[in-house]
Order: sequence, then structure tokens, then C-alpha cells
Amino acid sequence: MLARQAGGGSMATPGEAEGLKSFAKAVRVLECFSTRDRSLTLGEISRRAGFPKATTHRLVVALREMGMLEQARERDEYRLGLKLFELGNIALANLDLHREARPFVEQLTRISGHSVHLAVFDGRQAVVIHRADPHPEGSPAAFIESSPAHCTSVGKAILAFQPEEVVARLAALGTLMRYTDATITDPAALAAHLAETRARGWSLDEGEHQPGLRCVGAPIRDATARVFAAISVSAPMRELPPSRVPAAVRMVRHAAAGISAALGCRDQPLP
Repeated sequence: MLARQAGGGSMATPGEAEGLKSFAKAVRVLECFSTRDRSLTLGEISRRAGFPKATTHRLVVALREMGMLEQARERDEYRLGLKLFELGNIALANLDLHREARPFVEQLTRISGHSVHLAVFDGRQAVVIHRADPHPEGSPAAFIESSPAHCTSVGKAILAFQPEEVVARLAALGTLMRYTDATITDPAALAAHLAETRARGWSLDEGEHQPGLRCVGAPIRDATARVFAAISVSAPMRELPPSRVPAAVRMVRHAAAGISAALGCRDQPLP
């Protein structure tokens, strides 16, 4: 029987508390991986997670048995397993944003003729949950990828409407990495740039994440008018020159407003 707190709630038993700690440690192991570090050795996982090698090995073995991790053949390297992909697909299928935004993403891709990205903010990065191309090759596939928030149009469209402490925290975590010569890595300069983005209501990535790529983004709001996601169009600069940016802005903001309305937002700036 669970021990009772003075307020009438329940306290976890020692066994339950230990189980929660183990779960937290397992999650910490999974968070060691990224799109840039897809395979890691046991030693690398141990260092990144901050656990002793014996503890890391125990966690890795358990995660491998559950399909959360896979081990490369004949090598002491691990990568995220297919079970996470399956769970991710289930999460996407049940995500209101993914469901409500699909027709807007498809329409924006068709009328703009450019690639479209839909992303949510996880507190640190812009997580792209849907990407559509005007001339896709083969059948569309589930797509999840983390992108830096400070130098992508979807990331900046979201960051511009977050509290100042969010940007300060990203800077403190050392996530303002330089990807190209155009990347803004100075916290003060980024804050000023985001203030301009917030004032005009849309974001612009001028080759800040990928050289030669121009992207225009706009924020998406939930039913409480909170900005939590964004949508963008992306194209090589020669295909999206400065003269065509205003038209791209109108299309992207219209799509963002439509998605926000579909999610129940009734208090948002006009596109």
C-alpha cells in the first residue's frame, strides 16, 4: 500500500522511486543521440550521460532488449532502434498539429513550388515533423528531424515569440553554433534579430543554416494563442530571390494563420 502524504496524496514506495530513477537514466541515454551523432560507443554514451560505464552498460542492454537501441554488428556502437520510430509514428498520428496542418502544407507546397517544413519547438530545437517537396521522388515517408532554432526560419519564427529567458538558456547551453558565415551566434545580436522578426510577424533565413538556401517562416499558435510551432518555405536563393520574398511571406503567413485557426486560435495577427 502507498504511504499517504499529509495532504492526502500518495508517495511512491522505495521500489517505485527506484523505478522512476532508472527510467530517467534510460531517457538520458537516449538523449545522447542526435541527427549528427547517430552512432555512439558505450564509452561515448557513458561520458555524455555522465554515468559510470557499468551503469551505462546495464541501461544499454535493457534498452537494446526493448528495441529502443540497436547494436552495430561486430562493433561496440549503438544507434536508436526501430521501436522509437514506431512510437514516433504513433505520436505523430495523434498529434493535432500534424493532422490539421497536412492540407495547408500540401497547398503551400503546390502554390509556392518550394519545399515546405512544419516544425514544433521542444524547448531547445525546432523539431521538423513534416516536410513536403513540390516534386517528391517515391512515396512520402514519416519524417522527424531536429534543427537548430537560432538559424532556421522555423526556429526563429518560434523563438521570436518565446520569453527572453528561453533564448538566454539556449545561449547558456552552448547551442548557438555556427553553421555558415551568416549564422548569428552572438546572443545580443540574435535577440535584436528576433525582436525584428516578432515585429514584422515572419522570419527569414538567409543561408544561415545551409549555404545558398533562403527560407521564409511564420509562427503557428495553439488555442491559447501561444506560439509553439512554425511553417516555412525553402528554396535555393536563385529560385527564391529577394524580389519573390514578399509573395512567399504572404503565402506562408496565410498557411500559418489557417493552421492556427484549425487548432482553435481565435486571437492572432492578420497575415
